Amino acid sequence: MSAKQDYDCVVIGAGVQGSFTAYQLAKHNKKTLLLEQFVLPHTRGSSHGQTRIIRRAYEQDIYTQMMGEGYQLWAQLEKEAGVTLYRQTGLLVMGPETSGDYPLVKNTLLKNKVPTVILSRDNFHQHIPNVVLSEGHGALLDVTGGVLFADRALKAVQDQFQKLGGVIQDNEKVTEIKPGPVVKVMTSGGVYQARNVVITAGPWTNKLLAHTGFQLPLETVKINVCYWKEKTPGTYGVKQHFPCFVVTGSLESKEHIYGLPSNEYPDLVKICYHIGSKTDPDYRDLQTDTSDIDILKRYVSRCIPGLVPEPAVVESCMYTLTPDRHFVLDYHPNYSNIVIGAGFSGHGFKFGPVIGKLLCELSLGEVPSFDLSSFKIRRFQSHMKSAL
Repeated sequence: MSAKQDYDCVVIGAGVQGSFTAYQLAKHNKKTLLLEQFVLPHTRGSSHGQTRIIRRAYEQDIYTQMMGEGYQLWAQLEKEAGVTLYRQTGLLVMGPETSGDYPLVKNTLLKNKVPTVILSRDNFHQHIPNVVLSEGHGALLDVTGGVLFADRALKAVQDQFQKLGGVIQDNEKVTEIKPGPVVKVMTSGGVYQARNVVITAGPWTNKLLAHTGFQLPLETVKINVCYWKEKTPGTYGVKQHFPCFVVTGSLESKEHIYGLPSNEYPDLVKICYHIGSKTDPDYRDLQTDTSDIDILKRYVSRCIPGLVPEPAVVESCMYTLTPDRHFVLDYHPNYSNIVIGAGFSGHGFKFGPVIGKLLCELSLGEVPSFDLSSFKIRRFQSHMKSAL
């Protein structure tokens, strides 16, 4: 056990949100420690994998507006790190034209003046060959949408954090948190003290909050990340300008289905179901439900005829869900020097730079750059319970 070490801030959890928070704190000349329970890089949480979708297409204004800055901050990191982190492909949104999420997304994009192309039934196939647009569905293209290179992005922000003097300690599991004017964080490898702590531990958030006598209404689910083989190589590839896509509802399911063009694995298209079955993050692989894959098989067979309707590769990821599927960005209700970023509900990766900036602002006691009323803990009043 090493001697006690003092920091201005300790960030617990080195996924995308924690890494960007630590990076922002270091930019503000704060002596910052980033703690990670696993050896980096790892595939145990929610930030691994080669790709994520980036988009401004959302039902709610707040997300569309946050991503306006998000794109700028991603570009800034690209410039600082000298690596490409984003490829613009456009994001195709399809769904029931007059109900559900599709009309909300359409209205939000147009209201916020996001470059958008509305596709008609007549010209859809001309622009998007090899996809079947369901009867009664509308289609639009969020022109700004595209692919984020996730693993590369995580490494880039962690490297920049360290260049700024930040310290990363991986393979150190937090064993205790003692709140107070100075927070004491004990790990498997040392004891640390800091005036401020930020918890960004994804599926392990409540296990950490239990040390502070508090719990959030979070649920962890396992997502089957599926890759589907092209019958003719390149048909749905980035070089053929095939876009990322989101289906807001279909014959197969009311839940979203999303996809990315073949790129990371040659001739394999990533298509996933935007929900999964409940799991314990420490026993993720014991969860073997494949009902979501059955739904995807039916959708692929019906609407994406150029793919073999059987996944060629299945990987795993976890979502940490809040009851309303919106983020938690707030102070601990009992300790104002502990900040919580949690519940990113499977759509948080693209927001990493913005969320890092916001959690940094909260930690420094500054007025946040965006209105965070939608992300306050108090909205869960009826769900919340004290830790035993």
